[in-house]
Amino acid sequence: MGLLSAKTILTSICLFHITLAFFFVTNPATIADQGVVWLMGEAMGLPHSRHFDTQSPTAAFLGIVLGLWGLTDLVSLSMPEEISLIHHWGSQVPLRLTCSFFLTLYSFFFSASSPLYDSATPSGGKFSHPTTSSSFEGQYAAKEVAGDWGWGGDALKNRVFFTFMFVETFSWFWVYLTLKEEQVDILKRAAQRREKERDRF
Repeated sequence: MGLLSAKTILTSICLFHITLAFFFVTNPATIADQGVVWLMGEAMGLPHSRHFDTQSPTAAFLGIVLGLWGLTDLVSLSMPEEISLIHHWGSQVPLRLTCSFFLTLYSFFFSASSPLYDSATPSGGKFSHPTTSSSFEGQYAAKEVAGDWGWGGDALKNRVFFTFMFVETFSWFWVYLTLKEEQVDILKRAAQRREKERDRF
């Protein structure tokens, strides 16, 4: 048994989504200005997105989606333990972990600061510290202002999205490990409950 139960971690993730939803609707700059977002963005050489500086219909839409996602996940935790944690979250967690992991990889490895591209490293050496060149910052800002991303996935190569997906990957991996540890105990408790119900009748 871990330090925190899977239900506690899942509740925390739900509340995290609801909190993010509130800030995306009311003041998205609060999220973009967080220290962890800046730190992750600078460490990975990802650009700052100016779309989070002011309220926008896109940020409000994202906020509503995240809020509904958090609320529905929170409601699913009110079901009986066996149904909620084993059946529902047993299938949801691996899916969400996989999606968030690949989106994290995409956000970094296909950006201009990726170590996969020689042009991204000013020193010319592969796998040196990623930096965002001023020309890339200018291209990113120009695309952002014009709203011309080419393919929509290019807009995901920024520090806010990367940080969110990184935190999601870490959180879902933690839930996955905790659920695996607790699965046997949950099934034992469910079997004991069924036996007690049979004994009553």
